[in-house]
Amino acid sequence: MNFKEVIGIDVSKNTIDVCIHLSEKSSEFANTNKGIKGFLGWVKEHLKDLSGVLFVYEHTGMYSHTLTVVLQEMGCHYYIIAPALDIKRSMGIVRGKDDQVDAKRIALYGYRLREEITPTKERFESITTLKSLMTLRSKLVRQLSAHKTTLKEQKGIYRAKDFKFIFETQQRLIHYLTKQIKSVEAQMQEVVNSHIALKTNMDLMLSIKGVGRQMATTMLIVTENFSKFDSSRKFASYCGVAPFAYQSGTSIKGRNRVSPLANKNIKSLAHMCAVSAIQHNSEMKIYYQKRVEKGKSKMSTLNIIRNKLIARIFAV
Repeated sequence: MNFKEVIGIDVSKNTIDVCIHLSEKSSEFANTNKGIKGFLGWVKEHLKDLSGVLFVYEHTGMYSHTLTVVLQEMGCHYYIIAPALDIKRSMGIVRGKDDQVDAKRIALYGYRLREEITPTKERFESITTLKSLMTLRSKLVRQLSAHKTTLKEQKGIYRAKDFKFIFETQQRLIHYLTKQIKSVEAQMQEVVNSHIALKTNMDLMLSIKGVGRQMATTMLIVTENFSKFDSSRKFASYCGVAPFAYQSGTSIKGRNRVSPLANKNIKSLAHMCAVSAIQHNSEMKIYYQKRVEKGKSKMSTLNIIRNKLIARIFAV
């Protein structure tokens, strides 16, 4: 779709800085439901018709949630830049930080790509809920890991009778956090079960040996139930497991390698799935052993298995 105008929005906790690209009109509004509706009223004063306008902004988690909801309610076209690295790399060398300037840069970025951009589709509310629950689970897991590590180190140094209260408190916290993590996981499963499309894809992914519940849930969230990526290759590139050529002229003839520009969380989960597949999937185990016996790199073989698993996830 060829948009006539693009509006760049820099979203922060309390405010949104906005810029209409062609007319170079700029302003600032409160990042609240009322403030964002006031922003749309301001836009209508300058542009009248919003059907040919594209709103572009970076994904900033909960801070951009209200903006997204209001734009959806008003039937506006919007594009969420995720990851924000895309726009940072397009700017070249940038010194300093200014929200108004950032809004102008976002508007320019969107205007340059306006003919190629596909507006972001409305996300299932279930996906938003799942994402929030997954974020909460990750925080609880980090806290649990920290308490376990601290307790183990303390027991190796201090005498139990001198630190009895501290040890018991740590144990209670570990027990409590473990219980809360299970509760969050149960809630996540309830959300998936309540949406037939999510449950169907979850069950299909879990049928693949090596793919666990955390990987499957993360796939549902990141791909928005497989609506954001139209091929396994694109997703593999996004999470940093797709190999790319590394050569130039006659002097550089390197081996294919993966890019460091990746979603490290999914890459880590995919790695654990590959290791699990080698242990529990006879086909993958035989493939891994044969390549290693031929002198192939263990990590490159694991990466091939990661790609195979991702391809199967998209195929089922």
